[in-house]
Amino acid sequence: MKELKEIHPLEDFDWSSLGKTSVKSQEEKTEMEEAYDKSFSVFNNSDVVEGVVVAKNDREVVVNIGFKSDGIIPLAEFRYNPDLKVGDKVEVYVENQEDSNGQLILSHKTARFLKSWEKAVESYEKGEIINGLVKSRTKGGLIVDVYGIEAFLPGSQIDVKPIRDYDIYVDKIMEFKIVKVNHEYKNLVVSHKALIEDEIEAQRAEIMAGLEKGQVLEGIVKNITSYGVFVDLGGIDGLIHITDISWGRVNHPDEVVHLDEKIKVVILDFDEGKKRIALGLKQLTPHPWESLDPDLKPGDKVNGKVVVVADYGAFIEIIPGVEGLIHVTEMSWSQHLRTAHDFLKVGDEVDAVILTLDREERKMSLGIKQLMPDPWINIAEKYPVGSKHTAIVRNFTNFGIFVELEEGIDGLIHISDLSWSKKIKHPAEFTKVGEKLDVIVLEVNAELHKLSLGHKQLEDNPWDVFESIFLVGSVHKGTIVSIQDKGGAIIALPYGVEGICPKTQLQKEDKTRAKVDEQLDFVVKEFSKEGKKIILSHTKTWKKEEEKDNKNLDNFSAVKKINDSIDRTTFGDIEELVSLKEEIEKTEETKPKKQSKKSAIPAEDTETKD
Repeated sequence: MKELKEIHPLEDFDWSSLGKTSVKSQEEKTEMEEAYDKSFSVFNNSDVVEGVVVAKNDREVVVNIGFKSDGIIPLAEFRYNPDLKVGDKVEVYVENQEDSNGQLILSHKTARFLKSWEKAVESYEKGEIINGLVKSRTKGGLIVDVYGIEAFLPGSQIDVKPIRDYDIYVDKIMEFKIVKVNHEYKNLVVSHKALIEDEIEAQRAEIMAGLEKGQVLEGIVKNITSYGVFVDLGGIDGLIHITDISWGRVNHPDEVVHLDEKIKVVILDFDEGKKRIALGLKQLTPHPWESLDPDLKPGDKVNGKVVVVADYGAFIEIIPGVEGLIHVTEMSWSQHLRTAHDFLKVGDEVDAVILTLDREERKMSLGIKQLMPDPWINIAEKYPVGSKHTAIVRNFTNFGIFVELEEGIDGLIHISDLSWSKKIKHPAEFTKVGEKLDVIVLEVNAELHKLSLGHKQLEDNPWDVFESIFLVGSVHKGTIVSIQDKGGAIIALPYGVEGICPKTQLQKEDKTRAKVDEQLDFVVKEFSKEGKKIILSHTKTWKKEEEKDNKNLDNFSAVKKINDSIDRTTFGDIEELVSLKEEIEKTEETKPKKQSKKSAIPAEDTETKD
């Protein structure tokens, strides 16, 4: 064994200097620290730098970026690169140079996104065509991987034609153009349609240059709407309006054509500036009017189907593309106002008679009432003047009521022929639509198909009797029905007749004015049989009268006595009125002739107005 050498302490060692730093050594230390700091790279937070993988395990990757400490990154951020190994160079994003634990925080995922975003923005600005992988379907479109960024591809930007199945594009690599960049949210919108449009723009110009009206082309049905069909003519679209699809009526274009169907069309018109092309389909077949039976003429009977119904009439399709109009007036012999909906509905099959036929204008008018006997033939014999009938109220006008005696036979009751005694402002006050009403025929015009009817004529004219009852100066009980702002008060008198009392003549003996529903005595001031008007006064019943005509005093007393005994009779008490008139006439005959020559009107009542 080797012999150990004995070591002796230095005799001249300065133990007091232990732990103390000389001036010279302090300067050297500062220089060394500065040199050490300069040996590291300078970084800022949010910088993207290049680093080297110095270590790796199952969960983390240690990266050296030339800083005084290394950064640790989760291995999950490198999933796209399973072959990562120590010594590989990678780009990282400096999130924090030193956290609370003094650790350098790096992110490889963020660095990759920022680099990809820069490339995407650059591609957008240059209008470059890029490749992308369609990852999945989403609402309204697809998600596309562009430079590692998820971009949105709207459904309308997939192709120039509508796409019905988005799933066929998933997992496909396609070319795109970035059409929208949102810097705030770091979003991208891409388009594949923009590339196709660039390609077909030249084709469109070439197709438009070769178009001619009347040219027949072949195309594919691209889209169907309620108003027409869009057809792809090989790079440019044309529209077949619904009216140019078929000579017959078409409710919806899908009744005739189908999506992706190959059809032939004719060019009707085009606009090079607006790139619009109007196409026709029905024009490829002869017009149905040309195949219409040449022997067909007015008066002939035809059969057809109702295709359109409006208030004024209905269109009947005789053969596809050939229609005739049945006006509402040709649907029934009835003259009162009606609508075609009362007679026909779409889909009905009807027989009709041709009324007019214009092959040049391609117009035809039809009628169905002509298939039924004209009820106005011998109308004067069936409904002679003075005959009584029961009719149904059909509708009102301001001047009267239209009633139906039978199907096709209408008549008018003028508002003045509804009542002898009541003043009717509108027929709706008198009856209702649909009600039955007794009428009497006043006038017949077979040529114009008009009947004048009356209702009040079913009763004797009570004004002939009223003339003998409501003598000027006579007093009658009356009830105030209403007081108008203008025109005075309406007074209900016996026998269902009404009179008018001026507001100035409503003053009572106690100086107050009479009110609605009060029953008072009224003096007749005026009586007009022709105008059916009775003017009354209550004031004159209590004012002292200086003169009275003795000749009419007895008659007035008799009338007042009868009126007092009658509570309130109705318009139908005609027999009682007639008896009363006869009684008054007998009284007149028993008086001396000398007195009968005198005026029956008292002197004080010769005034007709207050």
